[in-house]
Amino acid sequence: MSNVLITTGDLRFVGRLERELAPRTCSYFEARLPYITKFIHVRWSGEACWVPMGDEAMPFGFENATSHPAPGQMIFYPGGYSETEILLAYGGVRFASKLGQLAGNHFLTIIEGLEQLPILGKRTLWKGAQEVRIARQ
Repeated sequence: MSNVLITTGDLRFVGRLERELAPRTCSYFEARLPYITKFIHVRWSGEACWVPMGDEAMPFGFENATSHPAPGQMIFYPGGYSETEILLAYGGVRFASKLGQLAGNHFLTIIEGLEQLPILGKRTLWKGAQEVRIARQ
């Protein structure tokens, strides 16, 4: 499987797992599908939605890490300096926490539905947490 379907309300996105660039992160994430959670708006990083995961330990470290994901790129921060989290960029991002700049593993890229990302971002910012389901396509 290379693609996943991301649904949140009436919005649908298709994402490609970046297996060659982040194999351990993709393996870990794929084993948890379908992944059902809520997106909330970021506090420090700019235009993005995120999933805080607390102090949950990850069985992988950094691979294909970036602090500046492009719109449609999803990154997974395996923890360490800040809490474990997943972030989806919908605009300009400088990934950070209250401790400063961070880097997360770019493991998924939206390949269909990019034009809907600003809708998701504004909805999350102004209306609060949004239910999201990520499943095999």
